[in-house]
Amino acid sequence: MLSGGGAVGQLARQMQGRTPDSIRVVRPLREGVITDFTLCEAMLRTFLRKAQPTGRRLRPRVLVGVPGSITQVEKRAVFNSLFRAGAGQVWLMPQAKAAAIGAGLPIAEPLASMVCDIGGGTTEVAVMSLADTVADRSIRTAGDRMDQAVADYLRRHYSLRVGLTAAEQLRIEAGSAAPLEQERSVEISGLDTAGGLPRKATVSTEEIRQALAEPLEEIVEAVKATLDRCGPDLAADLLDRGMVLCGGGAVLPGIDRYMHEHTGLPVRRAAEPRATVVKGLGIVLRQRERWRRVIESGEQDGT
Repeated sequence: MLSGGGAVGQLARQMQGRTPDSIRVVRPLREGVITDFTLCEAMLRTFLRKAQPTGRRLRPRVLVGVPGSITQVEKRAVFNSLFRAGAGQVWLMPQAKAAAIGAGLPIAEPLASMVCDIGGGTTEVAVMSLADTVADRSIRTAGDRMDQAVADYLRRHYSLRVGLTAAEQLRIEAGSAAPLEQERSVEISGLDTAGGLPRKATVSTEEIRQALAEPLEEIVEAVKATLDRCGPDLAADLLDRGMVLCGGGAVLPGIDRYMHEHTGLPVRRAAEPRATVVKGLGIVLRQRERWRRVIESGEQDGT
């Protein structure tokens, strides 16, 4: 978000690293929690206004997916920010459950369903049965951490400093979790750390994969820690049913093969990985009576 509310969302993101000193591009949300309350409320107010019919001022009902690791204080901050932004009713639910519902998993049945949602700030891993969470893990390693790992690799090995937006683009264009059928090289521009002058470097897809190794290992460890907390019957279900990957990180080429090799589970991507959580939230919002056990409501506190 552009400080002062001049731009929000993708437009503000395009300005990152390209603004003069008089303009700041900020992220009021980091790792799934609010870091700047004033700007977060301004951003939410803008989104709610865009979602309303022209000329009408409504107080919409809002359902929000939150990380499994969120604290009660952080939950209260989400409720208060949304109420002050103009919401009439607010509910929260764990992102992992929203992802599982959006992926079409039968989480209400007496069978184990497992989802791994690799988002921007957090990765949510959960095993669910009978509409409740049996075991879960939430870690602050996801897309942002991968971008930082790419930027750090370029600085260490090429003495090249790049912004996180450029690192993200490089990850999208050349990143992978497993060897590709055709490895290739790509060009990246940045600042030389020694001379401070712009220059380019040619980086191979193997090197980008090497840069991503550490965050991917952390995600695998979160999956293993979750599996370790499951009973034998649930583990048997998962050997047959496997795990579903979703979130922006799930589109990384080869990540399904990588996760299978490191966990032994069948692994598949959701049909629309980036939209899975949103689809799940939409289903729950439309069928609140059916899913009332998985959502948490908040009351306005007058602040």
